[in-house]
Amino acid sequence: MFKYLNLKKKQLRRQYYEKRVRRKAAHIKGRIWCNKKVKVSEKTYLGDNVCFDGAQLGGEGKITIGDNFHAATGLTIVSSWHDYEGKKLPFDEGWISKDVTIGDNVWVGEDVLILGGAEIGDGAVIQARSVVTGKIPALAIAGGHPAKVFAYRDEEHYKKLAEAKEWHSYSWNNYMT
Repeated sequence: MFKYLNLKKKQLRRQYYEKRVRRKAAHIKGRIWCNKKVKVSEKTYLGDNVCFDGAQLGGEGKITIGDNFHAATGLTIVSSWHDYEGKKLPFDEGWISKDVTIGDNVWVGEDVLILGGAEIGDGAVIQARSVVTGKIPALAIAGGHPAKVFAYRDEEHYKKLAEAKEWHSYSWNNYMT
């Protein structure tokens, strides 16, 4: 009985955050999964089968995330910051904004920070606790501060799975047993 009540509580929490994201985001192509607290900006564009385990996406820059995106706990995307080269110290009232683009089939580890101007290519994997500041190419495996590419996924294997449409996705039914 208690297990069922806990699962029901988690389901209600998920539904609440998913509704909140759907109301705030500029566009959502399809299914989303918000396992924990998720905040997005009104300049957020999400693909289909986007899964967050808690995230904060904010700023004045456009944030675009492709299909089949999965992020572990603690993802933060910052697309704008105070203008530190303005007319006052340490910063003035102005903002510097840069867009963030994340491709399809990207997997982001725990506590990753992605800054404005970052571009992450299709199929990339970002290691936990990394800071992404620039361009990460398709199929790259990157990590560190700033994130640097240290390996690549097997391209033939990736293409085979993509052509077969073998996507990982969450279903509430998987968690009710």
